[in-house]
Amino acid sequence: MKRFSCLLALPVLLGAASPATVPAPSPADVHAAHAWVRYLLPNLPASGYMTLTNTGDITTRLVKASSPACGALMLHESVDDGGTAMMTMVKSLTIPAHGQVSLAEGGYHLMCLKPKMALGSKIGMTLSFSDGDNLLLLLPVYGPGGPTSQ
Repeated sequence: MKRFSCLLALPVLLGAASPATVPAPSPADVHAAHAWVRYLLPNLPASGYMTLTNTGDITTRLVKASSPACGALMLHESVDDGGTAMMTMVKSLTIPAHGQVSLAEGGYHLMCLKPKMALGSKIGMTLSFSDGDNLLLLLPVYGPGGPTSQ
Protein backbone atom coordinates (compact mmCIF):
# COMPACT_ATOMS: atom_id res chain seq x y z
CA MET A 1 0.00 0.00 0.00
CA LYS A 2 2.86 2.40 0.82
CA ARG A 3 4.39 1.79 -2.58
CA PHE A 4 1.04 2.56 -4.28
CA SER A 5 0.69 5.85 -2.32
CA CYS A 6 4.19 6.89 -3.35
CA LEU A 7 3.39 6.18 -6.99
CA LEU A 8 0.24 8.30 -6.76
CA ALA A 9 2.21 11.19 -5.25
CA LEU A 10 4.94 11.02 -7.90
CA PRO A 11 3.11 13.04 -10.61
CA VAL A 12 2.30 15.78 -8.08
CA LEU A 13 5.92 15.99 -6.94
CA LEU A 14 7.22 16.02 -10.51
CA GLY A 15 4.80 18.78 -11.43
CA ALA A 16 5.99 20.88 -8.50
CA ALA A 17 9.60 20.37 -9.56
CA SER A 18 9.05 21.43 -13.18
CA PRO A 19 10.21 24.90 -14.22
CA ALA A 20 7.65 27.66 -13.83
CA THR A 21 6.15 28.87 -17.08
CA VAL A 22 5.76 32.55 -17.74
CA PRO A 23 2.81 33.47 -19.90
CA ALA A 24 3.93 34.75 -23.29
CA PRO A 25 3.05 38.36 -24.04
CA SER A 26 0.12 38.78 -26.35
CA PRO A 27 1.18 39.60 -29.91
CA ALA A 28 0.91 43.06 -31.31
CA ASP A 29 -2.71 43.72 -32.18
CA VAL A 30 -3.04 46.81 -34.37
CA HIS A 31 -6.32 48.50 -35.25
CA ALA A 32 -6.94 51.52 -37.48
CA ALA A 33 -9.44 54.30 -36.79
CA HIS A 34 -10.45 57.46 -38.66
CA ALA A 35 -8.79 56.16 -41.85
CA TRP A 36 -9.32 58.15 -45.04
CA VAL A 37 -7.61 59.30 -48.24
CA ARG A 38 -7.29 62.85 -49.58
CA TYR A 39 -7.53 62.86 -53.39
CA LEU A 40 -6.88 65.97 -55.48
CA LEU A 41 -6.27 65.12 -59.16
CA PRO A 42 -5.10 62.01 -61.05
CA ASN A 43 -1.69 63.56 -61.75
CA LEU A 44 -1.09 64.55 -58.09
CA PRO A 45 -0.27 62.20 -55.20
CA ALA A 46 -3.07 61.30 -52.80
CA SER A 47 -2.41 60.98 -49.08
CA GLY A 48 -3.69 58.56 -46.45
CA TYR A 49 -4.40 59.36 -42.83
CA MET A 50 -5.45 57.31 -39.80
CA THR A 51 -4.73 56.50 -36.17
CA LEU A 52 -3.04 53.13 -35.52
CA THR A 53 -3.55 51.64 -32.05
CA ASN A 54 -1.60 48.64 -30.74
CA THR A 55 -3.56 46.90 -27.97
CA GLY A 56 -1.00 44.07 -27.69
CA ASP A 57 1.92 43.58 -25.31
CA ILE A 58 4.60 43.75 -28.02
CA THR A 59 5.87 46.78 -29.93
CA THR A 60 5.56 46.41 -33.69
CA ARG A 61 6.48 48.44 -36.75
CA LEU A 62 4.52 49.36 -39.86
CA VAL A 63 6.95 48.27 -42.57
CA LYS A 64 4.89 48.37 -45.78
CA ALA A 65 1.64 49.63 -47.25
CA SER A 66 0.09 48.61 -50.55
CA SER A 67 -3.07 49.34 -52.50
CA PRO A 68 -4.27 48.48 -56.01
CA ALA A 69 -5.49 52.11 -56.16
CA CYS A 70 -1.90 53.42 -56.00
CA GLY A 71 0.95 53.05 -58.46
CA ALA A 72 3.18 53.13 -55.37
CA LEU A 73 2.32 53.64 -51.70
CA MET A 74 4.99 54.92 -49.31
CA LEU A 75 5.25 56.06 -45.72
CA HIS A 76 6.31 59.71 -45.48
CA GLU A 77 6.84 62.31 -42.79
CA SER A 78 6.32 66.04 -43.21
CA VAL A 79 9.09 67.97 -41.45
CA ASP A 80 9.92 71.63 -40.98
CA ASP A 81 13.52 72.25 -41.98
CA GLY A 82 14.25 75.80 -40.85
CA GLY A 83 10.96 77.18 -42.10
CA THR A 84 10.86 75.04 -45.23
CA ALA A 85 8.28 72.25 -45.29
CA MET A 86 9.73 69.00 -46.61
CA MET A 87 8.59 65.41 -46.97
CA THR A 88 10.94 62.53 -46.25
CA MET A 89 10.38 58.86 -46.89
CA VAL A 90 10.27 56.70 -43.74
CA LYS A 91 11.28 53.01 -43.80
CA SER A 92 9.09 51.99 -40.86
CA LEU A 93 6.89 53.45 -38.15
CA THR A 94 7.08 52.08 -34.60
CA ILE A 95 3.79 51.46 -32.79
CA PRO A 96 4.51 50.82 -29.10
CA ALA A 97 2.75 48.16 -27.06
CA HIS A 98 -0.48 49.64 -25.67
CA GLY A 99 0.21 52.82 -27.65
CA GLN A 100 -0.85 54.60 -30.79
CA VAL A 101 0.56 56.58 -33.68
CA SER A 102 -1.27 59.12 -35.81
CA LEU A 103 -0.84 59.47 -39.53
CA ALA A 104 -2.09 63.03 -39.93
CA GLU A 105 -1.61 66.21 -41.91
CA GLY A 106 1.73 67.80 -41.10
CA GLY A 107 3.26 64.56 -39.78
CA TYR A 108 3.42 60.91 -40.76
CA HIS A 109 1.17 59.97 -43.68
CA LEU A 110 0.88 57.52 -46.57
CA MET A 111 1.78 58.93 -49.99
CA CYS A 112 -0.10 57.36 -52.91
CA LEU A 113 1.62 57.99 -56.25
CA LYS A 114 -0.34 57.65 -59.50
CA PRO A 115 -3.70 57.37 -57.71
CA LYS A 116 -6.50 55.43 -59.41
CA MET A 117 -9.59 56.46 -57.43
CA ALA A 118 -12.61 58.74 -57.48
CA LEU A 119 -14.08 61.11 -54.92
CA GLY A 120 -16.72 59.37 -52.83
CA SER A 121 -15.34 55.89 -53.53
CA LYS A 122 -13.48 53.57 -51.16
CA ILE A 123 -10.09 52.00 -51.77
CA GLY A 124 -8.59 48.82 -50.36
CA MET A 125 -5.27 49.01 -48.56
CA THR A 126 -3.02 46.48 -46.82
CA LEU A 127 -0.71 47.51 -43.99
CA SER A 128 2.10 45.05 -43.22
CA PHE A 129 3.86 44.88 -39.86
CA SER A 130 7.24 43.63 -38.64
CA ASP A 131 5.65 40.67 -36.84
CA GLY A 132 4.25 39.36 -40.14
CA ASP A 133 0.67 40.49 -39.53
CA ASN A 134 -1.32 42.35 -42.18
CA LEU A 135 -4.19 44.75 -41.62
CA LEU A 136 -6.72 45.04 -44.45
CA LEU A 137 -8.52 48.37 -44.68
CA LEU A 138 -11.19 50.03 -46.79
CA LEU A 139 -10.64 53.81 -46.83
CA PRO A 140 -13.14 56.43 -48.00
CA VAL A 141 -11.82 58.93 -50.55
CA TYR A 142 -12.41 62.64 -49.87
CA GLY A 143 -11.43 65.84 -51.64
CA PRO A 144 -9.17 68.65 -50.43
CA GLY A 145 -11.34 69.48 -47.40
CA GLY A 146 -11.24 65.94 -46.02
CA PRO A 147 -14.08 64.23 -44.12
CA THR A 148 -15.31 67.45 -42.51
CA SER A 149 -16.18 68.94 -45.91
CA GLN A 150 -18.64 66.16 -46.75
